[in-house]
Amino acid sequence: MDSLQSSFFLATVPFLSSPRQPSYKPLKILIRSSVTPDPWSLSDGNDPSKPKPRSMNAKNPLSDDNARRIIKAKAKYLSQLRKNQGPRAQTPRWIKRTPEQMVLYLQDNRNGHLYGSHVVAAIKRVRALAQKGEGGYDMRQEMASFVGKLSYREMCAVLKEQKGWRQARDFFAWMKLQLSYRPSVVVYTIVLRIYGQIGKIKLAEETFLEMLEAGCEPDEVACGTMLCTYARWGRHKAMLSFFSAVQERRIILSVAVFNFMMSSLQKKSLHRSVIDIWRQMVENRVAPNDFSYTVVISSLVKEGIHEEAFRTFAEMKNVGFVPEEVTYSLLISLSTKSGNRDEALRLYNDMRSQGVVPSNYTCASLLSLYYKNGDYSKALSLFLEMEREKIPADEVIYGLLIRIYGKLGLYEDAEKTFEETERLGLLSDEKTYLAMAQVHLGSGNVDKALKIIELMKSRNIWFSRFAYIVLLRCYVMKEDSNSAEVTFAALSKTGLPDAGCCNDMLNLYSRLGLMEKAKHFIAQIRNDKVDFDEELYKTAMRVYCKEGMLRDVEQLIEQMGTDISCKDNRFIQTCFMTVCNHRGDEQLHEKDLAALVLMLNLYVADGNFNKTEEILRLMLETAGDALKAETLTGPLIKLGCRLEAGTIASLITLYAKQHKLKKAQEVFAAIPDSLTYEKLIYKSMIDAYVKCGKPEEAYSLYKQVAEKGDDLDAVAISIVVNALTNSGKHQEAENIVRKSLKGSLELDTVAYNTFIKAMLEAGKLHFASSIYERMLSLGVSPSIQTYNTMISVYGRGRKLDRAVEMFNAGCSFGLSPDEKAYMNLISYYGKAGKRQEASQLFTKMQEEGIKPGMVSYNIMMNVYATAGLYHEVDELFQAMQRDGCSPDSFTYLALVRAYTEGLKYSEAEETIDSMEKRGIPPSCAHFNPLLSAFAKAGLIREAERVYKKLLTAGLYPDLACNRTMLRGYMDYGLVEEGINFFERIFGSVEADRFIMSAAVLFYKSAGRDIKAEGVLNSMNSLGIPILKDLEVGLKLKTPSL
Repeated sequence: MDSLQSSFFLATVPFLSSPRQPSYKPLKILIRSSVTPDPWSLSDGNDPSKPKPRSMNAKNPLSDDNARRIIKAKAKYLSQLRKNQGPRAQTPRWIKRTPEQMVLYLQDNRNGHLYGSHVVAAIKRVRALAQKGEGGYDMRQEMASFVGKLSYREMCAVLKEQKGWRQARDFFAWMKLQLSYRPSVVVYTIVLRIYGQIGKIKLAEETFLEMLEAGCEPDEVACGTMLCTYARWGRHKAMLSFFSAVQERRIILSVAVFNFMMSSLQKKSLHRSVIDIWRQMVENRVAPNDFSYTVVISSLVKEGIHEEAFRTFAEMKNVGFVPEEVTYSLLISLSTKSGNRDEALRLYNDMRSQGVVPSNYTCASLLSLYYKNGDYSKALSLFLEMEREKIPADEVIYGLLIRIYGKLGLYEDAEKTFEETERLGLLSDEKTYLAMAQVHLGSGNVDKALKIIELMKSRNIWFSRFAYIVLLRCYVMKEDSNSAEVTFAALSKTGLPDAGCCNDMLNLYSRLGLMEKAKHFIAQIRNDKVDFDEELYKTAMRVYCKEGMLRDVEQLIEQMGTDISCKDNRFIQTCFMTVCNHRGDEQLHEKDLAALVLMLNLYVADGNFNKTEEILRLMLETAGDALKAETLTGPLIKLGCRLEAGTIASLITLYAKQHKLKKAQEVFAAIPDSLTYEKLIYKSMIDAYVKCGKPEEAYSLYKQVAEKGDDLDAVAISIVVNALTNSGKHQEAENIVRKSLKGSLELDTVAYNTFIKAMLEAGKLHFASSIYERMLSLGVSPSIQTYNTMISVYGRGRKLDRAVEMFNAGCSFGLSPDEKAYMNLISYYGKAGKRQEASQLFTKMQEEGIKPGMVSYNIMMNVYATAGLYHEVDELFQAMQRDGCSPDSFTYLALVRAYTEGLKYSEAEETIDSMEKRGIPPSCAHFNPLLSAFAKAGLIREAERVYKKLLTAGLYPDLACNRTMLRGYMDYGLVEEGINFFERIFGSVEADRFIMSAAVLFYKSAGRDIKAEGVLNSMNSLGIPILKDLEVGLKLKTPSL
């Protein structure tokens, strides 16, 4: 830029106009045709005796009668060629030519090309010099054959087509020696553009100065080329200086140049300069395009000029441009961070109305907004919309979804989301791990939370201050004081611990009875000047009050009361007034009841009755306030205080979590009549009954509400229905479902899912299907749980085709089937004998990235075991262990069934032995397939051996095993053995129709009619009818095939 010291930057006078070049008009030569039409041919309209009327724009005669047709055909061909090659196709522009020009055109042999043959040859000659190094050629010698053959325009064309800057430089030097050369801003602009494209800025500046010295005044194209060169290569200081000179010369640049400069500045985060360029652009009345608005709005937002950003956005829309997604996303994120929820939603709705598909960054901003405002249903709806639009979710979105599921108490869904994030390879941020750990803490599962943090450690993810805080909470909940102290020490190294962490440590010491450590800890954090909050003050005082250390409490409160930061804290000031006999209590208009109760407990323990009576008087004066603390709600209800419904519901929920149902009932019974009909209180009490294992009481309370004419919400009804279903009260659950469907209550997806599942468990498959149809007719969106339940409904009803339709419907709505949905359908395929379809679906599930669990492997193994495909079962067994799934009792049962159905009896018995060696105790269900196989094959002695082995294993044979043995004795005519077996088990088994009928038959076959009559009388007294189609020795009569 220093080399550009010329009058261009110093003078402010307008540019001198360049001398006008004389124009030469070509001599028009009229060529007349001597050809006359054939008198014996039909007229073609070209009769010279009947000329056409003279038109306003007369066409020049052509040198060839057939030329017009050839030109039109060629033009049509090249027009089609341009369309196929796109907008940048370099095809000639068709113009009108005189016959002389047409002759020159044909002599040039262009044949439809952009340049003549000699121009093309010159371009190739100069380009070929790129193979030679610097100084390896002489441009004069190379171009000697072209001297005098190239016009000025043709030399410009050769220069423009050069790719190498050296060849352009040397050709330009040769060009200036030619007689046809004349200095022009056009040729200099071409050179500037070539230098700018490869970053030869110094050469470009020298060329620009040469242009000025040659008397060529730069126009907007030349200046724009120079500015774009500076912008392209990041020379922003030089660019801005050059731009100032251009502005002084009042040269109006194009919008493309302004966009190029602003984009380059924005890439280097020079947002203030972007805004200055934009304002110059507006001042010069250059019409911006959509790219201009996009760039400047981004810079305005990042520079903190938010109001102007929104004004520019509105202007952009008024002009008629549709903003890009990145612009919407930026403004939505800005509105979200500033807490302007309505503006963010308005922008999002406007974006969707314009047909703009949101990015995952936009969705993350909205999800964050919904999470902060507690609009969890809208957040989940947005996530479903993302799945429909196929918007890929990133780790931030999955992290927010995990937090939302945690807030809603959907801990399993949160865990599945975390696993899916890991499966997709997105799990890398510490925040996602900690979100999952916090969800586990919220569910009370400390061990899982610690596993998540250990997983984070094993992957060498850096621990932030927040990670230590979450880890400290884990150890506090686990009551591991040693680990908590180590974590607190590590947290202290990152900075002064906050009041919340100190409060957690104090609560831990208090619960564990480590009062000495608690007192030492209080002294330590006070010396470290930790900023106490109200909760920390309360905890510290409780520590002292628990030990009755009145003197320490008074010293602490006196010190807190004189602290300026505690001047406006009602809790501390109330304690200070109570303990220190402060007489200025008139200034404290509202006293803190929590502080009064704490002081009351302290002075009651100390035996100071005067202070006790004084505090009680103050509590009665302040008892009208509504509080939410558990320690105060009980006494205040007894004092007759009016509490909000939310307070009482919170206390009932708290007691329910602690399984203190009696206390919850006491609170519910003590509430005032004015709050008796609050739905929130009823809902919390119903939930308390369910959590404490009292579904009958929950149903009774529901009926009580219904009899009074009140309606509970969908959540409360779902809780009752689910509790009744789980306890086997299917008729009661059905009554509630039918009443809810008849009423005007608006049900959500969860409620419909609960109703369908309840009717499925009750065996009311048709009713469950009708509930689903009603759900669709009312426009309620099904979830993946809905489709999964409907697969079970149609599967149990043996409507396999409808079950498959449900599975496909879930996929078509953009809901990705989970492992449960896949295995549900696979199970019903297996029951229908469609093993190939089950196998294909199992393979598809794995291809979708869903890793089968132990239950999935067991289901698939049972499908093969039913057909005796023991090879396939064994392969699944090996794959299951490779995937890290430990086989359980059901796994071995599938193996035993497969081997017995495949007539591999020894392998089946070895399987039972191997499971015992692995520490998995076999059950009667494992022995029964082997017993049945031996009995059907007539291997009675082998069956007896297995039966004895069952007894040796310490098992008590169930009804199925005993029936199998008796069936074997009967089919093969072993009467005495059958009688002995019956007499051995008769006193220890329950009355069974088959066993007793077989005994009657055995006794009659042996001629022991009295015994047979005795068993028959026993059956009659028990109301058990005899089986009449039994026959001894049936298998002996059947001919062997």
